[in-house]
Amino acid sequence: MRYNHIFGPVPSRRLGLSLGVDLVRHKTCSLDCIYCECGPTTDLTLKRAAYVPFYEVKAELAHYFDNHPDPDYVTFSGSGEPTLSPDIGRIIDFIKEKKPKIRVAVLTNATLLSDPAVRKDLNRADLVMPSLDAVTPETFEKINRPAGQLDIHEVIEGLKAFAGSFQGELWLEVFILPGVNDAKKELEPLGEIIREIKPTRVQLNTLDRPGAVAGLKPASKQDLDRVAGIINAANVEIIARVKDLTSGDQISDAKMEAMVIETIHRRPCTVEDLTAALNLEKGKLEILIKRLILENKIESVHQERGTFYQTIKRPL
Repeated sequence: MRYNHIFGPVPSRRLGLSLGVDLVRHKTCSLDCIYCECGPTTDLTLKRAAYVPFYEVKAELAHYFDNHPDPDYVTFSGSGEPTLSPDIGRIIDFIKEKKPKIRVAVLTNATLLSDPAVRKDLNRADLVMPSLDAVTPETFEKINRPAGQLDIHEVIEGLKAFAGSFQGELWLEVFILPGVNDAKKELEPLGEIIREIKPTRVQLNTLDRPGAVAGLKPASKQDLDRVAGIINAANVEIIARVKDLTSGDQISDAKMEAMVIETIHRRPCTVEDLTAALNLEKGKLEILIKRLILENKIESVHQERGTFYQTIKRPL
């Protein structure tokens, strides 16, 4: 069966093996963020609509579940804002009924959480990962470029309402761009709002690939450490692949090895899988894999889709 609305599963640093579900057409969103790696928004809207047919998504998921091993997560993400689909709640219900042990995650820009219907739709998810990059109207307009007359204060109140009722985990992502939203006068009120929301985690991210607007620069580790200090919230972590200005290295060989071993210990992966999931340079990754094979730490398995690498199964 050819899948049009689900993709992967792909190894994810945060979610293990994640099967993606895309409920909107490329690139349908309520924001046109300047940093978006999917490119500029082509359908900027706040209208909830059945952008893709519910029965098609349900049929694809049913076929996948009947013919493949279970992923760790089914993740609503893709090329736009998933809560724009009024069917997201029904699809979450279907997943929970068909595969109750699979966790469900939703990546959202939080713009529709002021709608009680949207909050109700997400209630059965295990993990919701909203974003909040700015809390002042000027910076919100500058970095997120919202649809219509979307008010950042309404977005914040929706986030607070959802956080107050949601029983699952809430991981709040903040995307930092130097010179755009990293001034102290922006971060201090952002920190106040985050402390009111009380998310399970606060995850700092920055630019990794070209965004929708040319010329943007990523934050360094020192930049994000400074941001974390100003925000001053509990459970802040840096999830971006960032350059440490003190060492000049983006990632050490030891850390790269640990990331690869941890990932393929859960599920065998190809070089392409690892490159996409861990955001590693393919050439360096191939060299590392050759070394790990020589050191008898991993092994290769040849299958129809390609060469997979896994940790060696030791005899008991």
